[in-house]
Amino acid sequence: QVQLVESGGGLVQAGGSLRLGCVFSGSTFVSSTMGWFRQAPGKEREFVAALSRGGGGVYYGYYSDSVKGRFTISRANAINTMYLQMNSLKPEDTAVYYCAAASDARRVTEHTEFGYWGQGTQVTVSS
Repeated sequence: QVQLVESGGGLVQAGGSLRLGCVFSGSTFVSSTMGWFRQAPGKEREFVAALSRGGGGVYYGYYSDSVKGRFTISRANAINTMYLQMNSLKPEDTAVYYCAAASDARRVTEHTEFGYWGQGTQVTVSS
């Protein structure tokens, strides 16, 4: 049974940092794109960042314009964990953050391309 479990959310002041973690089980997702999405109240689920596996087995990250330069996605395959380091947080970053896994290694940003989801973790940034 595949499971993704997020952690690390919380309340932080604007300009602060948080690191989200996503532990996955039931599959190593070694050859799958994994990513982070977020959803604020009344808004659609939004792509944040993802890691895909390219030629030679090297992972590469890509980001939405709204978080580029502030967030960093990474993964530690040895412990089946993916991270999202979030720096210089802004009030507009407030949302429930979800980790997700796709079925292959393609570069994808649409949430419909991801078949596995965690339950989400709340991030609140105060001004």
